Amino acid sequence: MKKIRCAIYTRKSTEEGLEQEFNSLDAQRDACAAYVASQKHEGWVLLPAQYDDGGISGGTMERPGLKELLQHVEKGLVDQIIVYKIDRLTRSLTDFAKIVDRLDASDASFVSVTQSFNTATSMGRLTLNMLMSFAQFEREVTAERIRDKIAASKRRGLWMGGKVPIGYEPNGRTLTIHEGEAKTVRTIYDLYEKLGTARAVKEEADRLNLRSRVRQTSKGKVSGGGTFDRSHIHHILTNPIYAGRVRHKTLIHDGQHDAIIDPVRWNHVQTMLQQNTAKDREKKTSKNASLLCGKLFDETGDRLTPSHTKTKRGTRIRYYISHRLIKCSGEANLDGWRLPAEELEIKIAHLVRQRLSSPVFQNALLHDAASDEIGRCHARLQTQVKDGQIASVLALIDRVEILPGKLVIHLDNEAVAELFDLDRELIPEASIKFEALFQLRKRGVETRLILEGTPTTRDMKLIANIAKAHQWFEEVKAGKTFTQIAETHGTSTRRVQQVIDLAFLAPDIVRDILEGTQPLGLKSDWCNRHALPPGWAEQRAVIATL
Repeated sequence: MKKIRCAIYTRKSTEEGLEQEFNSLDAQRDACAAYVASQKHEGWVLLPAQYDDGGISGGTMERPGLKELLQHVEKGLVDQIIVYKIDRLTRSLTDFAKIVDRLDASDASFVSVTQSFNTATSMGRLTLNMLMSFAQFEREVTAERIRDKIAASKRRGLWMGGKVPIGYEPNGRTLTIHEGEAKTVRTIYDLYEKLGTARAVKEEADRLNLRSRVRQTSKGKVSGGGTFDRSHIHHILTNPIYAGRVRHKTLIHDGQHDAIIDPVRWNHVQTMLQQNTAKDREKKTSKNASLLCGKLFDETGDRLTPSHTKTKRGTRIRYYISHRLIKCSGEANLDGWRLPAEELEIKIAHLVRQRLSSPVFQNALLHDAASDEIGRCHARLQTQVKDGQIASVLALIDRVEILPGKLVIHLDNEAVAELFDLDRELIPEASIKFEALFQLRKRGVETRLILEGTPTTRDMKLIANIAKAHQWFEEVKAGKTFTQIAETHGTSTRRVQQVIDLAFLAPDIVRDILEGTQPLGLKSDWCNRHALPPGWAEQRAVIATL
């Protein structure tokens, strides 16, 4: 007779009663063990391992006991799972189907002690599926009933549990004020009304040594008791519980507990918070707006998304990067664009100005216009798209496509018509679309487009250092030491030693730097960290790799 190895699985949704010496899990296990013993003549053998999940809902598969059991089934260590009722295994029809598939794949099965099914027949599987459908329905109805009860209780202003906010203590279905902590809450509101920002409140709260509540979990883990961070301060300032109210999702109801902060004062603080947030957003938008956002596309049709990094000194450097690099971050061999935003915006704005100012473009638009009208349009063009007004120039762009070796720029028909005060129907479609060739210069993950007809970007810091190196070298030839030069110019001897090497760069390398055509990696910071060889040929070989 074939031996059938049986494993008992037990589960209880709540932790209530699990601390008892003989609890629900024990009762389930005893019933299952008795059933296995009654089937001994069929070759059933009970395995000693226990697979229990106490306090975990049947609506999730994230159950350690069940996971371990299914792993043992797949390893061939278990032939049959014994449960007291099927809903102990799962209450989800979808999860049940997945479990049955895994059991079938391992040539295993399950048995419900109180519900007898023969899943080998179509009728048995139909009955089982119907039962699981009702189990899932019961679970969803229960969940809806609980949600409705919570909503109704909060409308009445009752405290429905959760983490008790600092300043209060739970008292049945309401809260009572903890005077010691309430003093801290009032101080935080006072500081915000006085200082106006959460950052300043945190600094002052740290100085006053204000501390968060010390909490201890049921398992004895202690947390809190530290200084307030900004998010915690913001949470306290925006929590309506302190105004004697209860929040339920987007609604706020009058609570049955006493307020720590007067409701009128709490409303005033919310107004201050909203006004300060609007100011921050406006300031940030005006300074760091990505003017080509939503207009850049690569050869695959993928949109280039604004992104940024920060240097160690906190300087924000903007980029436009292919959306797939963000969406599929972490995948191997992922290719895409990562272009410096500010440089790209300046160069594309220059191309658009060139296009709008070109006689060919203006003739296409104003070929039948009188001379005074041409003069008027020219004056408007000079006013609205002059150098330095990048935002107004880039606003004329509808779309920019980055294709192999060239940019295709589509101007916005309506914006161009408004600029020249023309009927948009009279603007030839071909005139508002033009191309610009480019070459790629790549270093690491960063790529730059060298656009034809646009001015190159020169590294003024590196150029200044080269000039400084020649000046200091002349002083060395005059007999000064590095230390004396450093004292004269208020810098360190180490700095003089770093910079003076630039006086010995090959002439063609210096020329490329002055024209802004040197390799991307040849920057002032790189020169500070790397010693260049004295020979010009060796210098060219090293710099060519940057």
